[in-house]
Amino acid sequence: MMTGFRLNLSPLKEPLGFVKLVEWLTAIFAFGSCGGYSGTNVISLFCGNGTNETLSAAFSYPFRLSQVSLVETNLTFCNHTAGPTHLVGDSASSAEFFVGVGVVCFLYSMVALLVYLGYMHVYKDSDFGPIIDFLLTAALAFLWLVSSSAWARGLQTVKHATGDAGIAATLGVCAQGDVTCRVTEFASLRSLNVSAVFGFLNLCVWAGNAWFVYKETRWHAQKHGGQAAPQRTQVPAAI
Repeated sequence: MMTGFRLNLSPLKEPLGFVKLVEWLTAIFAFGSCGGYSGTNVISLFCGNGTNETLSAAFSYPFRLSQVSLVETNLTFCNHTAGPTHLVGDSASSAEFFVGVGVVCFLYSMVALLVYLGYMHVYKDSDFGPIIDFLLTAALAFLWLVSSSAWARGLQTVKHATGDAGIAATLGVCAQGDVTCRVTEFASLRSLNVSAVFGFLNLCVWAGNAWFVYKETRWHAQKHGGQAAPQRTQVPAAI
């Protein structure tokens, strides 16, 4: 059997190769829209005497919010002193896990496409190639489920910590009766919402692709090959 590279684009016309190409693209959108994020919220403090103060909260991937400073040193706002204050919450573990799964899937999709387009003759003649491909595809689909769920929860933490309620609960002067705190300029979270959507989209794509890979394994062939063909009813011979 020849094992050399032989370029053949026909697998892209079949679900096995086409879906793998889709996986490669959706993985890029998932980790790219999350991993490169940075934004700044502007917080306005409306004082009872009619004056206003402003603060800013700049946050970015991997969203270690507890390290984001609202007030660096002792400052006075609306005649009230505020000590060093940071945002509350830490979504780094879920964000890094999500991005890590996306990068791994991106790399695996490239390797799988290389095998499909150049070594399909080896892939189909081997029992272990399709089985390993199926097990890895199923495992990565499960990782998308876990990481997407974790990141969706982490994203809610980011939204709450940087929103009106989170800022008001974190900044001590906001609890004073003559001070009103409100986020007047929100950083766009559109790309983070897109990343969460693509995370669950990847789950669907990888779970669907697991079926097409399973059909290439010997388990599927044995299951259908082992089914006995329907027997013909024998008609008694005439006496």
